[in-house]
Amino acid sequence: MSGQAPFRADVVGSFLRPKYLHQARQEFAEGKLIQAELTDVENKAIKELVAQQKALGLSVITDGEFRRSWWHLDFMWGLGGVEKVRIGEGYTFATVKSRAESAALTGKITGENHPFIDHFNYLKQFSEEGVVPRLTIPAPAQFLKELEREPNRAQTRAVYPNKEELFADIVKAYQTIIQDVYAAGCRNLQLDDCTWGMLTDPKFQQTAGQLVEACGCGDDHHFDTPTALNEILNTHLRINNAALAGAPDDLVLTTHVCRGNFRSTWAASGGYESVAEVLLGQLNVDAFYLEFDTERAGDFTPLRHLAADKKVVLGLISSKVPELESAEVVIARIQEASEYVPLKNLYLSTQCGFASTEEGNELTEAQQWAKIELVQAIAKRVWQD
Repeated sequence: MSGQAPFRADVVGSFLRPKYLHQARQEFAEGKLIQAELTDVENKAIKELVAQQKALGLSVITDGEFRRSWWHLDFMWGLGGVEKVRIGEGYTFATVKSRAESAALTGKITGENHPFIDHFNYLKQFSEEGVVPRLTIPAPAQFLKELEREPNRAQTRAVYPNKEELFADIVKAYQTIIQDVYAAGCRNLQLDDCTWGMLTDPKFQQTAGQLVEACGCGDDHHFDTPTALNEILNTHLRINNAALAGAPDDLVLTTHVCRGNFRSTWAASGGYESVAEVLLGQLNVDAFYLEFDTERAGDFTPLRHLAADKKVVLGLISSKVPELESAEVVIARIQEASEYVPLKNLYLSTQCGFASTEEGNELTEAQQWAKIELVQAIAKRVWQD
């Protein structure tokens, strides 16, 4: 096995919270626990989670995102100039809506003293030879998209009338955090990003003109849908690459592309072809964690756009359903993907985390670990390095 990410048997990052952690978070919300008491419970849960990850032989450990309510919003709330807000409507998924929370600006964006640095410091103590601690954060494009959501857009424009100043401050904040977490010892940073996944869906593509206006990329009246889509893709590429510029050479940067993961449901459907040339060919990361667990993700042909020497972690095991996949079917799909990407540059994981929000997906902890064991077993059969 390689000593750095990605790993042949890999994970996306989030895990189901134990019941006692759910209870502690509820008591904290009700004022029955103080922050220090909640932190003690979180520490206990993370320590147990890491022990389980190690027991299963994983080469990477995460804190399961146990200190977060959301995979992305908690990070945004930790930035200077950002506050937690209630909004009129949550995110829309196939069969349900999420809680109606978001992140809005109160002033200029800064990245100093982000609480996730302390989160990583706690995780780091459990690292050892052959076990890499990973931090997961939302990508800069995801933050930009949140600030340009309809409930937040007016406030964003009030603080940043000039969109280039907004871009510049987002980039600077991320660069600050990247340097700080690197100084704390992090050598594997994962950028989670739904922006690309949403744009694979034809229904989202049809509203590309309005999205161009929302992100401040241009005047939607001057763009047909393909041109507008291209504007959005290049905006996401520009802000992500700018934020990653200057990152230390030995910091492994990866990205996970998601189509929505909330209580076992999803938000978007569509193959990668419409985004692959920009995403896989031009984004400056070392590896891509891509969902391929259902027909909603399309086939492997878009992988032909992958830049030379980049790596792909195939998300072929579903984190949304309790049923175990057929190892033979998964192995056959890995071989199919190897027609586009050399097998040495392919890896295996679940298609997403098990709990992108604290609610978690609709399966048990035992079923969760059975999924990880399946990933491990298949990886050992396919790759013997």
